[in-house]
Amino acid sequence: MTWNEFIWFALPAMLLWISAGVLVYTRLKRSVVDGIMLAGIGVFVAFMVGFWIGLERPPLRTMGETRLWYSLFLSVIGFLTYKRWKYNWLLSFSSLMACVFVCINIFKPEIHSKNLMPALQSIWFVPHVTSYILSYAMLGAATIASFIQIRKQGRGLADQQLYHLMDNLVYAGFGFLMLGLLMGCVWAKEAWGHYWSWDPKETWAFVTAAAYLMYIHMRLRKWHPTFTLWLLPIAFILLMITWIGVNYLPSAQGSVHTYS
Repeated sequence: MTWNEFIWFALPAMLLWISAGVLVYTRLKRSVVDGIMLAGIGVFVAFMVGFWIGLERPPLRTMGETRLWYSLFLSVIGFLTYKRWKYNWLLSFSSLMACVFVCINIFKPEIHSKNLMPALQSIWFVPHVTSYILSYAMLGAATIASFIQIRKQGRGLADQQLYHLMDNLVYAGFGFLMLGLLMGCVWAKEAWGHYWSWDPKETWAFVTAAAYLMYIHMRLRKWHPTFTLWLLPIAFILLMITWIGVNYLPSAQGSVHTYS
């Protein structure tokens, strides 16, 4: 399977995801909504498997390929957290954001070569990138929850269950973030002889991890609740700079972390 077939899987998957995100607010049986969401995930997974086989390598090299995984993980994590916490907006948010990243790939297709540079031909390639994308999906959901909590808190209606959801997403997301960072260090040592070089990608990754660690510390200490909530959107902006924005910095053009 090649990139040319993507549209024939993307459109049905998006239709199913959006349908689930809308129907969750109706009186339709939850089992039907669950089935629709899972069908969309199944269609998307079918393309990912076929694309992986067609490329003869993991589809994790280019920015477009990582967006595929982000769409998949958003839909899966959104569905699982919705099933656990029963917040309808989780399903709607994850469906919408998954579709946004699918649409970006439809309107901005990229060249997908079968070849990998020698540095990427490592056993650390798949777990390193996958761990990061998983963390991005979880921390994205936590950011939306923080906006809802900020609004509730402004009305004096702080939701402790929502805090619990948000904190658990951050703990899990931060765990995957640090796991990806540590695997990246080991990979760098094997590929280039050093664990850390403070290139632009690594520097922003450190800043991002520090921001989420600050949130966790302040939540545990129960310091300045409003400021603590605003830390999540700020940290997510830093995360997006690390993932996407840093690639456009002149100083990053020679970085081994630039997707190309």
